[in-house]
Amino acid sequence: MKHNDAHRRFNMPKSQRRALFANLTNSLFTHEQITITLPRAKELRTFAESMITYAKKGDLNSRRLALSFLRDKEVVSKLFSVLAERYKERNGGYTRVIKAGYRFGDCAPMAVIELVDRDVNAKGFKDLERVKAEREAAAAAAAQNASETPAA
Repeated sequence: MKHNDAHRRFNMPKSQRRALFANLTNSLFTHEQITITLPRAKELRTFAESMITYAKKGDLNSRRLALSFLRDKEVVSKLFSVLAERYKERNGGYTRVIKAGYRFGDCAPMAVIELVDRDVNAKGFKDLERVKAEREAAAAAAAQNASETPAA
C-alpha cells in the first residue's frame, strides 16, 4: 500500500532530495525560468507553488518557513516583495511546465519550468551585472596602470 508516499524518490535519500529541490527552487525564483528534466520539473512545481503561497500570506511565520526551506535571504526577500505582489490576485497556478524535447546524451525528457507572467530580464541578470562590474574594474585597473607607467 502506498500510504503517505506522495512524492517521487529520484533514487536518492530524503536529505539529498530536499537539498536538490531547495536549490532548484532558488534557481527558479532567481532566474524565473530554468530547463531541467520533466519529472524534476513536475515535482519542483509543488515546492515553488507552496513557497509563493507562503509569500502571499506575508506573515512572519510564513517568512520563517520559506527561509528554512530556501536558505537564501536574497531569494526570500524577492519572493516576499516582488513575487507576492505579482501573484496576489492569482489563486494558484503560478508555474508553467513546457516539454522541451529530449536531451542529446541520454535521451531524457527535458522541460522548461517558468513562472507565469515572468520578468524576461530576470534570467541571467546577476551574471550580467557581475560581468559588467568585472569589465569596469579591469578598465579602471588598465587606466591606472597606463597613468603610472612613464612614457618613454
